[in-house]
Amino acid sequence: MRLGIIGLPNSGKTTIFNALTGSTYPTEPFSSGQLEVHTAIVNVPDARVDRLSEVFKP
Repeated sequence: MRLGIIGLPNSGKTTIFNALTGSTYPTEPFSSGQLEVHTAIVNVPDARVDRLSEVFKP
C-alpha cells in the first residue's frame, strides 16, 4: 500500500512524516520552493491492513 502526504507549504507535512516513520528529515522555517520527495517503509501492526495486503497483493 502506498500513501502520500500532501498539503500547503509550511503546513507540517515533513513533521507528520517524521513522526509516522521515525525519520529525521530536516524541517525548514521557510519553503525553498523546491519539491523534495521523502520515502520510507513503515510496518503497521494491524490485522485489517494485513488482510488488505492479502486481498490486493501489492
